[in-house]
Amino acid sequence: MSELTASRAGAFRHVGFVRYWVARFLGSFSAQIVGVSVGWQVYDITRNPFDLGIVGLVQFLPALLLVLVTGAVADRFDRVLIMTGCVVGEALCALALLFFTLLGGYSVAPIFAILVALGTLRAFFGPAQQSLMPNLVPEEDLASAVAWGTSSWQIATVLGPVAGGLFYGLSPEFAYGAALVLLAIAAGLSASIKPPPIRKKKEKPSFETLVAGFRYIWHEKIVLGAISFDLFAVLLGGATALLPVYARDILTVGPWGLGLLRSAPGVGAIVVAALLLRHPVKDHAGVIMFVCVALFGFFTAVFGASATVWLSVLALALMGGFDMVSVYVRETLIQLWTPDAVRGRVNAVNQVFVGASNELGEFRAGISAGLFGAVPAVIIGGVATMAVAGLWWLWFPQLRRARHLDGRV
Repeated sequence: MSELTASRAGAFRHVGFVRYWVARFLGSFSAQIVGVSVGWQVYDITRNPFDLGIVGLVQFLPALLLVLVTGAVADRFDRVLIMTGCVVGEALCALALLFFTLLGGYSVAPIFAILVALGTLRAFFGPAQQSLMPNLVPEEDLASAVAWGTSSWQIATVLGPVAGGLFYGLSPEFAYGAALVLLAIAAGLSASIKPPPIRKKKEKPSFETLVAGFRYIWHEKIVLGAISFDLFAVLLGGATALLPVYARDILTVGPWGLGLLRSAPGVGAIVVAALLLRHPVKDHAGVIMFVCVALFGFFTAVFGASATVWLSVLALALMGGFDMVSVYVRETLIQLWTPDAVRGRVNAVNQVFVGASNELGEFRAGISAGLFGAVPAVIIGGVATMAVAGLWWLWFPQLRRARHLDGRV
């Protein structure tokens, strides 16, 4: 194996990371199946785009309300145990959705209740699984682990929505049943992870220890700028929640087309992830991040205005590719710059920002579409994202001048 190949695949030399990666992939894959199925099922029941925004909101609120708890739990308790327990809980939620569908439910209230439970589980799962990854590989392989870890999610966003659309086309029961099986396998793999022992400094529970993640991010202005930049860019530019509207009413492509649209950003992200593994960002990281977020906003507006399938898929793929750069920069900064003692709490705060940009972004899109239509909502969001890029360029000069991802400015 050449030195370049070894550095790219360095994280996979560690058995714990391999099991972690596969479990993370299967969990993300099943989440995509559930996401496509729930979106289509809710819209099929109500035909109201506002309800698609509620789908995002009820999954985001638990992470926001529990942010001081979830990170502290990840720093004080066994991260493998937390991750495994949460995956088991997600499997039970998939089982509940399966039963609801088998019983022929025609109210969205039970679906929203299950999604609240899912959101709560993911609120604890996120900080634990993100903080666990640096414990599974040595520091020299951490950049590789971050890139591969992010890629597992992106691969799932390509294959999962397509599978979800096809499975839901066969029957909703088949889709939820498949998610249940995948989550059961992921739970078994998670339970088998054995990270090396980590010495943790015992901290007495206090308000100071609970807010340590916020304090760290506030003092690290580059990290603050990167996280908040991603928050507002995706919050305003996110169009995922409205894909069922585009699939049914604008592009008229049905459930399989919804899966295609949902997977297109992941295709673009995987291509970029492969490029980042071969050519990681070594210099001018801040400038690259700003340019890519602005382009993400531009192609969001292009997607919003498109009425043809091929252009919509291309625009979504380019959105995913440019967003991948932002994800890579942000996640590498957080994992390399954050001490393990507060990593769970920092990742909990980061998860709230990510959740706000995704789930709350879906809520924003649903409300906007309900008020003045899906197409204007997406176009305005894309333009607003480009405006955010300009504002953050002015407001966070430290981020703009950041050149390296390892703590060197």
